[in-house]
Amino acid sequence: MTTKPPRWDLSNVYPGLDSAELAKDIEWVKTATESLRQHYQVALAPVDASSPPEAVNQAVSSMVDRLNGLLEKAATIRSYFHSFISTDSYNQDAMRMSSQFDQVMVEIHKVNVLLEAWVGQIKDQLPAALALGGSAQAHAFPVMEIAEQSQYLMSEKEEILSSELSLSGANAWSKLQGTVTSQKSVEFELEGELQTLPMPALINLHAHPDEDVRKRAYAAEFEAWESIKEPLAASMNGVKGWVNTLNKHRGRTDAIHGPIDQARIDRETLDVMMEAMKDAFPRFRRYFKAKAARFGGEALPWWNLFAPTGKLDKSYSFGEAADFILTNFETFSPDLKAFAQAAFENNWIDAEQRPGKRGGAFCMSVPEVKESRILCNFDGSLDQVFTIAHELGHGYHNYNMFQAGKTPLQRQTPMTMAETASIMCETIVFNAVMDTIREPEAELGLLETALIGDAQVIVDIYSRFLFEKEVFERRIRSELSADELCEIMEDAQAQTYGEGLDPAYRHKFMWTWKPHYYYAGLSFYNFPYAFGKLFGVGLYAIYQQRGEEFVPDYKQLLSSTGEAPAAELAARFGIDIRSKGFWADSLAVIGKHIDRYCEL
Repeated sequence: MTTKPPRWDLSNVYPGLDSAELAKDIEWVKTATESLRQHYQVALAPVDASSPPEAVNQAVSSMVDRLNGLLEKAATIRSYFHSFISTDSYNQDAMRMSSQFDQVMVEIHKVNVLLEAWVGQIKDQLPAALALGGSAQAHAFPVMEIAEQSQYLMSEKEEILSSELSLSGANAWSKLQGTVTSQKSVEFELEGELQTLPMPALINLHAHPDEDVRKRAYAAEFEAWESIKEPLAASMNGVKGWVNTLNKHRGRTDAIHGPIDQARIDRETLDVMMEAMKDAFPRFRRYFKAKAARFGGEALPWWNLFAPTGKLDKSYSFGEAADFILTNFETFSPDLKAFAQAAFENNWIDAEQRPGKRGGAFCMSVPEVKESRILCNFDGSLDQVFTIAHELGHGYHNYNMFQAGKTPLQRQTPMTMAETASIMCETIVFNAVMDTIREPEAELGLLETALIGDAQVIVDIYSRFLFEKEVFERRIRSELSADELCEIMEDAQAQTYGEGLDPAYRHKFMWTWKPHYYYAGLSFYNFPYAFGKLFGVGLYAIYQQRGEEFVPDYKQLLSSTGEAPAAELAARFGIDIRSKGFWADSLAVIGKHIDRYCEL
């Protein structure tokens, strides 16, 4: 296993962008899409609310089978293209071919519109029809969800027009943000030499042990974002304006309506979770102020928010990180270790930092080979070890669904539940490190690493929620300037970080590089992270109580996250997500870490 951060390998998916296999599959998707459209016209459309349950069952089963086959191959092709674009935005061939395939995906979406509207028309017939067995019954949950959500469709012509315009509308704005941010580099003096750093590498300097480096990186980052803020503001306006317009015409009550449905929760659940998070702010502010005191201040400037403290200064090679993760995954389940070992040995992870590569980290499914691929920007820090463990958790989630034979429609997991395995894996590794700690300074360093992440998921996520909510509301009235976006971001940080963050040194440009704000298909890509974190903490507490007998139930949960609402899945473990007490209990676990940090 390499000790250097690797690049991922997708050669078992397709030999290359110019391969005959890829070209053949793209043509197959085009043909299958047209075939499904004709099948709708000939076999499905004639089946209506007056048809007998047997006919409805047969029609729905045929639709499900055809749609699953199409989605499986189309998703694989999209992931393949994304593997190039996310790691090298200078690759013009990948950009061109992905753009061409976007038009194929528009055709799939147009057929989906027809199917969703048809399912909505036979909604009253579905319970009796689905009970008759076959693929229809096996997909009862996603089919009924389609029927329920069909009420928020525009007319067929309007939905089709929206799909076609998206390529030059919201999708184009999203691509612009990704290209501009990934190609921006900065000249920066580091370790005695002037280096050209891509923005992800510069942002990673937030956690550099030298305060002078952190402060200079903060200033360099601000200068960089200032130079490209206008095209990024245009991108934000384009995406949010697009979403507002569609929400209005689809009958959504507000911008949060759709994301709540996508999350498979209700407003009551969101409200009690957010209230519990807000109640925890004073405790987090105590942590911020205690950390600020270590640097001789009363409140943290942004450049010290991610600063390490204590003496946990070990740097990991990629191989060391892999070995540590594997050793501790095995304590939870040999199955988890075997999955992660396959990911490391087969180069499923792209960890190298380089120009043209996007920042952050993610895991994507490659369904036709029943594998996942993981992107991160590995710098040798313990935080990056936790990041790899986290993303492997997403891959393990996919693995369990693949192993259970779930179809694409059955695998459609909301973000709220998508963080379940990632938080579990990250917690396993964190606790393993904690068990090795003997010295107070090392314990302080580890708690710092954990609390930096926890503060981001609870405090910063809340600030992002406030920011996005305000942007959506203002965008209804007019476009927002880059300076207005900065003002909204700083105000959101003031409301959440409070006196813990130095008001002179917040981060007004946080909206520029977070790609989530620019996803038209999934707004409020923030509160599900908090849900996932706190749900995962609660699940880990149950694991600690039950031990090995927890694992089979947990694997069953992972394999079925696309087939039930979040509340029903949580209830399997005795968890009531509509109870503020559950969220408060999970936050109390983090609170104990804050208390211990302040003691040290």
